[in-house]
Amino acid sequence: MRGVGFPWGLRPQAYATLDTAMGDNALMSDVLELVDVSVVRDGRALVDEVSWSIKEGERWVILGPNGAGKTTLLNVASSYLFPSAGTATILGERLGGVDVFELRPRIGMAGIAMAEKLPRKQTVLETVLTAAYGMTAHWHEDYDAIDESRARAFLDRLGMTEYLDRKFGTLSEGERKRTLIARAMMTDPELLLLDEPAAGLDLGGREDLVRRLGRLARDPYAPSMIMVTHHVEEIPPGFTHVLMIRQGKVLTAGPVETELTSRNLSRCFGLPLVVETNSGRWTAQGLPLA
Repeated sequence: MRGVGFPWGLRPQAYATLDTAMGDNALMSDVLELVDVSVVRDGRALVDEVSWSIKEGERWVILGPNGAGKTTLLNVASSYLFPSAGTATILGERLGGVDVFELRPRIGMAGIAMAEKLPRKQTVLETVLTAAYGMTAHWHEDYDAIDESRARAFLDRLGMTEYLDRKFGTLSEGERKRTLIARAMMTDPELLLLDEPAAGLDLGGREDLVRRLGRLARDPYAPSMIMVTHHVEEIPPGFTHVLMIRQGKVLTAGPVETELTSRNLSRCFGLPLVVETNSGRWTAQGLPLA
């Protein structure tokens, strides 16, 4: 259980006390369970017999080359894509046996697909507020004071307080990514999905976003998280697990400290790589050509 209505890091002590009373078992339920999931399009398996489970409180990164099936897995986890075979259970609800329109508000999603749906002339604050109604554009809805307070708090945590009245379409790529993450948090999701959040950012923008995502990942009251990326340098500190996928098949999945190895990453990307870690950050470098 999490404190509904309170931004991560700003949660009343009463909810923390309640979680402690409920015990560790309350924190270990399955958030996502895929069993032999395949997604086939035009006779080609985008993902092939994937079995994978995520427990509450875990923070996962999905690594793999272009076309490996990373975004396909994320789309299944968001309930926007149904498996061709196998079973997918999200937040205790099996796809095919649940009203997805009731399930989707429990899942936060930030990525380029969402950015393309949002009006460019809408302000940053309006862009985040519309998520409270499950909408992409402001219409005639009235927002409660608590909605605006939450939106401002999420934007503040992501360094966007100075941009509340800026038009979404005028933002830099980094500012847009931070706005999308704040928007994804507005429904108090139980699962947060991040599709290449650092893609297209310069070094400064990437490092700023990674720092902020690291703070979110280390917050015990933040939702379970799945982040897709191509680059180990973009993995924020505090992410606990890694899944590597190549040509639609899972190569390895488990704790990041044991599975994110030079051998596994080399198999995943198809060339010799050396992986190193320092103070919770990861780097990968190819071996010199002979």
